Amino acid sequence: MAGTIEALGAAWSWVIAGLVLAGAEILVPGMFLIWLGLAALATGLATAALPVPWQGQTLLFAALAVALVGLATRLHRRGGPPGTGLNRADRGLIGREGLLEEPIVQGSGRIRFDDTLWRVSGPDLPAGGRVRVVGLAGTVLRVEAV
Repeated sequence: MAGTIEALGAAWSWVIAGLVLAGAEILVPGMFLIWLGLAALATGLATAALPVPWQGQTLLFAALAVALVGLATRLHRRGGPPGTGLNRADRGLIGREGLLEEPIVQGSGRIRFDDTLWRVSGPDLPAGGRVRVVGLAGTVLRVEAV
């Protein structure tokens, strides 16, 4: 009985630590603490379900933390799962076609998509020329004639 109470105490400790870490993400946003919080919550659930000694709990937390932070870093580097392009309108423009607002002269011009005027780079073309966005270079859209 004492072992069960100790296991539940350890499980609650992990759950509370996970909630504190997840809550700290709100105060110090950076998409890092949330993953440690999830690792702690998962460790707490595993500890409640199985008799895991403190060494195993620590190793489980460390492995989960490394795996979750690694996964989050990988998703962040490649832009996240589909539909997470929040505030990244430029990525949604690749493949889109439009008419040049200003001519492309010496490789630089402008195009309007929706309510935004974008700088473009590409071959010299007159105003009104039809182009397709093929890539990004910082905040400049790379285009080709259609």
